[in-house]
Amino acid sequence: MNLEKERQEEREIQQGQEKLQARNFKKFGLDMNIFVSLVTAILVLAFVIFTISQPTLSSNFFEGINVYLNKNFNWLYVITVNAALFFLVYLGFSRYGKIRLGGYTARPDYSDMSWYAMMFSAGVGIGIFFYGVAEPIAHLNIPAALDSGSSFDNFKVMFLNYAMHPWGVYGLLAIGLGYFSYNKGLPFAIRSLFYPLLGDKIYGIMGDIIDTVATLSVLFGLATSLGLGAKQINSGLNYVFGIPDASYVQMILIAGITVVATLSVMSGLSKGVKLLSELNLMISGVLLAVVLLIGPTTYILSTYLSSLGVYITDFASTGLFTAILPEDVAWQGEWSVFYWAWWISWSPFVGTFIARISKGRTIKEIALGVLIIPPVTITFAMTILGAAGIFVNEQFGGVIEQAVETNIATSMFEMFNYLTSSGLLQSLLSVTGVIAIAIFFVTSSDSGSLVASSLTSGGLENPPVAQRVFWSVLQGLIAMAVLLVGGEAALTTIQSAVIILGFPFAIMLLMIIFSLNKELQGSYRKYSYNKNLSLKKRLQKIKDNAEYQ
Repeated sequence: MNLEKERQEEREIQQGQEKLQARNFKKFGLDMNIFVSLVTAILVLAFVIFTISQPTLSSNFFEGINVYLNKNFNWLYVITVNAALFFLVYLGFSRYGKIRLGGYTARPDYSDMSWYAMMFSAGVGIGIFFYGVAEPIAHLNIPAALDSGSSFDNFKVMFLNYAMHPWGVYGLLAIGLGYFSYNKGLPFAIRSLFYPLLGDKIYGIMGDIIDTVATLSVLFGLATSLGLGAKQINSGLNYVFGIPDASYVQMILIAGITVVATLSVMSGLSKGVKLLSELNLMISGVLLAVVLLIGPTTYILSTYLSSLGVYITDFASTGLFTAILPEDVAWQGEWSVFYWAWWISWSPFVGTFIARISKGRTIKEIALGVLIIPPVTITFAMTILGAAGIFVNEQFGGVIEQAVETNIATSMFEMFNYLTSSGLLQSLLSVTGVIAIAIFFVTSSDSGSLVASSLTSGGLENPPVAQRVFWSVLQGLIAMAVLLVGGEAALTTIQSAVIILGFPFAIMLLMIIFSLNKELQGSYRKYSYNKNLSLKKRLQKIKDNAEYQ
């Protein structure tokens, strides 16, 4: 593409964005895309009414769709997550890895520590603490195709669900959105990822539909996390202080944490979200370090290294495993496909948030950053909890297995109870665990509200405060309404809805790979021009005021 064509495209993009923003509703402190906001609100309201009025019928309906998708399209999820992962690795080590989000002269807005803390808090949520103890127990029985004969296969499967594959999906979306927004000047919304395929149609109804599906994924995904988080916090408070394990307590918890999340989101990304993410990292780190030191330290470290070795050795066979036998199809639907559909549907939230905090970083930095630090940290953290749980389970006659079967939310607190004989230390661990989960709860909620606000504004990078508050409160109300009336069955229904939303996004992700690869070919030529320009400036062969492209 020559310079004149590039400038013409830039003018067309600017005109398209102005046209898109002109359609927004701009009263009462809001700046909302009418179609995306109204359709999202109507569909959410209809879903909530259906779920709480007919919990059994709605649960069966959405579960039926899930079973059908798992039985007939498990291969699609396997292809999508592997394609996203390998394409991200390719980007990181290819010549495109040198391209910087925001342009040749852009620099990061956040330190490496803050960047990893925010990325970790948004991408992990409460999964480490909710499933860390339970998963290795649950994976003691796996399909024969995944059984290598190693006693660490259960941890290998857990790593498969939480390590590189989900972060490959997040990283792909983050790089794509960051590039199209910061380098091309397109709206900071999922619609922009389809610009090479749809052109100016992203500013119309096609783009509105894409952003609506993305917003629904964000809201339902967060509502599910709020529900799961409230249940585990309630279980911890019940375990330590005897506070009733009941829906009304969980509603109070959701209300309180939504208030804190709203205050955080009002203060902006550089203040509330950043500070809470760093605090979250410290508290979680202290809790895990204590468990590692007072627990079976050698057993935990040996388990991690051995499990990591089995995971790496069997990476291809486990990552590409696609069930055929009916019992294996059912297992994969409950675990790997379930998780991958979840991560895919969660990706508009996490990917958009990572893009938001990654301006100024190169594609290589982001690709390697998301594929190394978060997976290593998460798998080690989950091994600390999981290996300690396995150890306690073997030493005390299957107590953790019983807790998982009775109420999975109590499994971590049950493990704390047997890990040490000190009543004081047991209580401190449980209270710290509750605080860590609560902060994960808040950071997921506030960062999710920022993403939902951006998506429903036509891609504004910094949407109005009133709009952030609206979406923060709405996601809290969704979780509260569902827990109040529908209880656990309704929460399961929301989980099913999130997984179903992963199906169209799986197809969209494959399209994004093609779209991004097509666009980066032209972008590299611009990078080469800017690099040569920079060299000429240093050699004083041209004037310092020569402009970068």
